[in-house]
Amino acid sequence: MENMKTGLEDVIALDTKISFIDGIQGILKYRGIKIEDLVDLPYDAVSYLLINGKLPNENELARYSQELKNNRHINGRQIEILKEFDFGIEALDGLRTAISCTAHFDLENDHHSTDAKKNKSIRLVAKFPTIVAALHRASYDQSPIKPNEELSHAANFLYMLTGKIPTKLEAEAMEKDFILSAEHELNPSTFALRIAASTLSDLYSAVICGICTLKGPLHGGARKGVMDMLDEVGSIENAHGYILNKLENKEKIMGFGHRVYKTYDPRARIYKDVARRLAVENGDSSWFDMAERIEDILYHEFVELRGKAIYPNVDFYSAVVYKYLDIPAELATSIFAVGRISGWIAHCMEQYADNRVIRPRAHYI
Repeated sequence: MENMKTGLEDVIALDTKISFIDGIQGILKYRGIKIEDLVDLPYDAVSYLLINGKLPNENELARYSQELKNNRHINGRQIEILKEFDFGIEALDGLRTAISCTAHFDLENDHHSTDAKKNKSIRLVAKFPTIVAALHRASYDQSPIKPNEELSHAANFLYMLTGKIPTKLEAEAMEKDFILSAEHELNPSTFALRIAASTLSDLYSAVICGICTLKGPLHGGARKGVMDMLDEVGSIENAHGYILNKLENKEKIMGFGHRVYKTYDPRARIYKDVARRLAVENGDSSWFDMAERIEDILYHEFVELRGKAIYPNVDFYSAVVYKYLDIPAELATSIFAVGRISGWIAHCMEQYADNRVIRPRAHYI
């Protein structure tokens, strides 16, 4: 077929009110609001915006935050199941299985009323950080840390992960990470999830489809790929030779280029600023300096010499932020999911509200 586009590139599949991307101008909006205007809000407010369609007022935000705090805990049986996992596997595999188990403990799993969907959405947003932190600690044979209701969504996650109260900047960095990861239109995991929702499958099943798709190295797994690459480069002195060798061998350089953005990813600019500030707070700019050197080399090679619009994407400087937060590379994709769950739920709700089963055709050869 002459008009068929592989990978459905630029094919418009559906209408949405959730997010907007202008890949030429480098614009990202959630519910009509620019990401630059959202990133300083609490994650709870952005989560509410995505799922409910508007920013909460003060009372609505307080109620929503309290509902999330009330649902952060996971029960003892769930924790015992987590301990049985094979921790040689990628962490996202553990999250996938854990969410499947969580569905079995949810008495409203097979209830499809509006209230039931709302209740399940709150449980999912609240429990994702707890499950990821518990999985990480179980992999090191450590007991899970109970949620701290005095802490924000992101600060509590870092606390459950390490047992230490994060600094103000660390908590801010994690909060911004969750917001920047929360939504991005019809990316592969969101599209997969909407296909599942279009069959009227339950919310947990749809989310699991999203998790499975997020795992791929060409999607959510790219962040781990950048962290591994930074380890391989090792120092700013090695950056030039490493990158030129990759280019000569026509190997993919993780964290650069994007299917939609033909300019600098707006999320990458925010992550870069956060990474710079963390470097200053840590008194160690080595990770940031190395990343900036890699960016400079690739700008010269792609933009200046070849005229190719290839810039850092969301994964590049987010990986540097994770380095400064001492987040292990194997957790990177699961933490992406902790932020993205709000966007996933918003898309499920939108699909349920105006549904037609997604069933394209194939061109037989």
